[in-house]
Amino acid sequence: MRIFSGIQPTGRKHLGNYIGGIVQYVAGQERGDGIYCIVDLHATTVVYDPAMLRHDLYDLAAVLLAAGLDPERCVFFRQSDVPEHSELQWLLMGVTGYGELTRMTQFKDKSAQQEFVSAGIFSYPVLMVADILLYNTDQVPVGDDQRQHVELTRDVAQRFNSRFGETFVLPKAVIPEVGARIMDLQYPEKKMSTTGGTSQGLIYITDEPDAIVKKFKSAVTDSGREIRHSADKPGISNLLEILAVVRGSSIEQLEREFDGAGYGDFKLAAGDAVVDYLAPVRERYNALRDDEDELEAILRLGAGKAREIASGTMRDVRAAMGVGPVGPAH
Repeated sequence: MRIFSGIQPTGRKHLGNYIGGIVQYVAGQERGDGIYCIVDLHATTVVYDPAMLRHDLYDLAAVLLAAGLDPERCVFFRQSDVPEHSELQWLLMGVTGYGELTRMTQFKDKSAQQEFVSAGIFSYPVLMVADILLYNTDQVPVGDDQRQHVELTRDVAQRFNSRFGETFVLPKAVIPEVGARIMDLQYPEKKMSTTGGTSQGLIYITDEPDAIVKKFKSAVTDSGREIRHSADKPGISNLLEILAVVRGSSIEQLEREFDGAGYGDFKLAAGDAVVDYLAPVRERYNALRDDEDELEAILRLGAGKAREIASGTMRDVRAAMGVGPVGPAH
């Protein structure tokens, strides 16, 4: 079982990133061969500060290691250290439809937020396709908002295999049953996000306990007093999903437990539970973050392992497409 996922080094990572993706990365180390990539090339598709990109990359590396990624048990690396990602993206552009890219939800959302819309914003889903297919991936752990990208990956892989011969594995998205879309605490109709979110609505992985509790206390709820999971109660439903994940409980169990409780007590219980849930990660992060030389060494070691796999895939792709020198397939 080959498991791959990538995460952008843009901004501080929050509870939605942790539950929807990072927790799955760590669990994947038990299920199969995990390959996890900090996708810094994706982060260059918008206007950015180069020094901040590098800072955020080390910050994210420390968070992922603190969360439980083990370089001895998985392949953990920086995307730009493996040039095969960019090469495969270009070759796959020829089997990806223009119409497919115009229908990508995230392209519509991101382009609407940018004064300058780069060609990279339009074509970055093909780089994501290349990221996944480069490693003959079976499973892709993602949040619900990334489902469309995995579907595009399967479509492109099938088209390539039909045109050039069986080359790529068709991956499947792995999405958590509960907590796939953690919402902003202040705007529970919107996904928790570092872009377009609110400072009070975001729970950062490295937030101090007092800050987490304060944000939960001020979380927007709904009319009435009943604590139940329902479409007409987005604030309470979001808090129930968060608490269910961090406690390992079902939503039904929590509805029974807090039957008759007030919103204030419920929000405080959710905040305290999240503090306990994130405490080990925050402590390990604080111990890891300052040693950037060690973080760099870990990423470069992982890149060497990644290139061993990626170079073999690219030999097969070039041979199938008639690109490059004539030679035996891998």
